[in-house]
Amino acid sequence: MSGIMELKGKTAVVTGAASGIGRGVALALARCGCNMALADVNVAGLAQTVELVRAAPFGEVRVSQHELDVANRAAVADFPRVVLAAHPGVDVLVNNAGVAIGGTFEVASEEDFDWLFEINFFGVVRMTRAFLPLLRKSAEARVVNVSSVFGIISPPEQSAYSASKFAVRGFSNALRHELAGSNVGVTVVHPGGVATSISDNARVPKGVSPEELARRKAIMKKALRMDPNEAGEIIVRGIERRKARVLVGSDAKLIAVVERIAPVVYWEWLKKLLPRK
Repeated sequence: MSGIMELKGKTAVVTGAASGIGRGVALALARCGCNMALADVNVAGLAQTVELVRAAPFGEVRVSQHELDVANRAAVADFPRVVLAAHPGVDVLVNNAGVAIGGTFEVASEEDFDWLFEINFFGVVRMTRAFLPLLRKSAEARVVNVSSVFGIISPPEQSAYSASKFAVRGFSNALRHELAGSNVGVTVVHPGGVATSISDNARVPKGVSPEELARRKAIMKKALRMDPNEAGEIIVRGIERRKARVLVGSDAKLIAVVERIAPVVYWEWLKKLLPRK
């Protein structure tokens, strides 16, 4: 298809919409006149996002808010019915909900790994499986899966998070190939250092000292600089342009180039650019 995907009057489902990139995507979709079903486990933050969307000077859009844990199989399976009670259909699915774990593989427990994958990867798979039948009914639809720059590179102390984001990337690419020629396109998003609360809310494995935790968070805060609203605009422009892959931020673009040039030793180069406390 040529031209821009028209989002005005369409309906998007966005997970992880209570803050950060999810909130930024919601505001950018509102600018386009796109109706939304916004979901998150954080009910208070979700209500704030809805208020911001309704107060934005973009014109009136239909917005519904839903408490949803994407790790809950039954809730996700029932969610299309809930959304259809508030909207006539679904045209865009943005799988953005995600969590993080700090620490090395040996420190993170099997329970920690399972918890993260249930949200970061299986949540994406479940939401896609639940909504694909509705998306197929749209004249033009799109699945948008938020991976990470850590779905391109794999830094130390990010084994669980990086593995989940590589899984999202692989799933998205295979799904795009399977849906080629249909009305449903697939976009995978790789944000770089976006100033979200994911590091503050990361699960801390047992054995990590308060001092070590504070050190890691200080480094992450220096690396997470982009305004989430700017990230949301970049992602929505990518949706409008039907992009297969969206790199969010100059850091993500640089990392993608370095990884392509030096797929084995990239970390020796990139670690020199990391902020230090």
